[in-house]
Amino acid sequence: MSKTDPNDNDQGVEQETPFLSHLVELRDRLLRIVGLVLILTVALMAVANDLYYYFSLPLQGYLVEGNKMLAIGVISPVFTPFKLALIAAFFLSVPYVLYQIWSFIAPGLYKHEKKLALPLLLSSIVLFYLGMAFAYYAVFPLVFEFTSNFASEGIDYRPDIASYLDFAIKLFFAFGVAFEVPIATIMLILAGVTTPEALAQKRPYIIVGAFVVGMLLTPPDIISQTLLAVPMWLLFEVGVIFGRIMKRKREEETAAADEADQEEAPLSSEEMEAEMEAELDRAIAEEEGLNKDNNSDNSDNSDDTRKE
Repeated sequence: MSKTDPNDNDQGVEQETPFLSHLVELRDRLLRIVGLVLILTVALMAVANDLYYYFSLPLQGYLVEGNKMLAIGVISPVFTPFKLALIAAFFLSVPYVLYQIWSFIAPGLYKHEKKLALPLLLSSIVLFYLGMAFAYYAVFPLVFEFTSNFASEGIDYRPDIASYLDFAIKLFFAFGVAFEVPIATIMLILAGVTTPEALAQKRPYIIVGAFVVGMLLTPPDIISQTLLAVPMWLLFEVGVIFGRIMKRKREEETAAADEADQEEAPLSSEEMEAEMEAELDRAIAEEEGLNKDNNSDNSDNSDDTRKE
């Protein structure tokens, strides 16, 4: 039988301990996220009906006077507001979720990586909420006005509350993700995957891709597709501009760091020998000068004694 080395077991335990500690930390952070979502859900359930009313205002303004939205499902009047409260709780907790993710990965990042990642993280949160606000205040009125006017006289336009919720959440998610395009563009440029010049050359393909993504992420109507594709293209241009600025800044910082390293770099053996020879020649020259001065002083003193 082969004997096992106790040191190997100790090393295995030491390797497993950090892994288990990371799992425990990840579990704790996930529990905090779930706890916050549940607390917000319970709090919003108290005002779930009022929340759904304000949530449906962009549609209710285009219903025929006297008409109301329908609840076709058996438990739709109860389940739909509860579903909205749960989704709203998750959206409200997004900053806290991203904070927990950042706190988990930040200890493993270098200082320059933290300096870059934190602004991108904060910008992504702001852009996601801006995308949702753009969908609610700009896209919804145009889509509902188009659909209500397009309906013929024989159609009573009264959408179901569950269908409206699914439609609105889908658009919220689509526009929230679409507004992250500048962050993705900047990260690709800084990671060296592509360059601003290469992205500028592929602009026609980007525009076509934006309309394809708009077709896939939005309901089958030209209004919402166009209102998603055009902001994506404009945000792509913003990302290219900021990516070019940040890339130039990083190149300047790298060049300055290289110059500082060259100034502080140790001398090579040849440079050290040359410098030592120069110092030796300088010392010899100084010694010869001192000897000459001493000889001249001694000769002057001998002349004075002879005269006396």
